[in-house]
Amino acid sequence: MLTALAGAALLAPGAPTARADTIEDKAALCSGCHGEDGVPQEKTTPVIWGQYQGYLYLQLRDYKRGDRKNDVMQSVVDVLERDDMLALADYFSKKKWPYIDQPAAPADVVAKAQRANGSVGCTGCHQASYLGEGTQPRLAGQLKEYMLQTMLDFRTGARGNNPGMSDLMKATSEDDIHAMADYLSGLR
Repeated sequence: MLTALAGAALLAPGAPTARADTIEDKAALCSGCHGEDGVPQEKTTPVIWGQYQGYLYLQLRDYKRGDRKNDVMQSVVDVLERDDMLALADYFSKKKWPYIDQPAAPADVVAKAQRANGSVGCTGCHQASYLGEGTQPRLAGQLKEYMLQTMLDFRTGARGNNPGMSDLMKATSEDDIHAMADYLSGLR
């Protein structure tokens, strides 16, 4: 199994083993971080299996343009062309969303998360069941730690590739963000 750094090293320009000819070869390099079975190695790494093609492509594009920052992902996308990014997005969108055994949130946390949604309107984009659509990501069943970190990064501006999300997270208390992460991760 590839580690994040090993996967990035394989993709580095000029690396002797960097040749990944087929989409399956390219996708296999992604499994070093995102998991061979769709379950990421690190809890702060997102599930990409079964995520929407449009969303996946936009994130790869944003990494390539520098609008979204992550050292490992920067080295990955540096060697990808637009067609590669589209093909990878298509490939992972056709995978089945993995089951991750995360507990359902307790009733008080659910109520808090639903109140927060009522204030900022998460379901306006992410749909009533938080399954997303098109360029809006699925949140239901995503890793709790990843969602928490992402929402906080939007709040602080550390993640700046969606100013609308940054505005919404700035308008949301950290307690509500924690409740949303707990709630969403336990949805199926």
